[in-house]
Amino acid sequence: MNIVKLYLLTALVFFALDFVWLSRVAQGFYQNYLGHLLRPEPLILAAVVFYALYIAGIIVFAVLPGIEAGDLSKTVMLGAFLGLFAYATFDLTCRALFIDFPIVVVVVDLIWGSVLTAAVSAAGFGIGRWLGMS
Repeated sequence: MNIVKLYLLTALVFFALDFVWLSRVAQGFYQNYLGHLLRPEPLILAAVVFYALYIAGIIVFAVLPGIEAGDLSKTVMLGAFLGLFAYATFDLTCRALFIDFPIVVVVVDLIWGSVLTAAVSAAGFGIGRWLGMS
């Protein structure tokens, strides 16, 4: 049952941080560089599936190994690498396939993915410890 609590609480942290990023910080940025590609409204089902899988990935590949090792720095590094890897998969594929996919978007997304996932992983580590999972 603790794993479900860990997942749900970590998801709350993820959504809070990503919401601030997407609604306050990056909205104009993405509109400026990718506005011609953006839907008027996102496909909610696709977003829900991505977030559900990605948060599970954060738990499995960063949080749990860090908790098992009792090492916050390991958790943060694994989270940062997972974020870099995941966001690079999307952005570098877009850069390779789409005409004029802006390099600035690639760079900003790679930084954001790394920072977001490292921060959420750190929070997940703390949540896991709080739940007595260490």
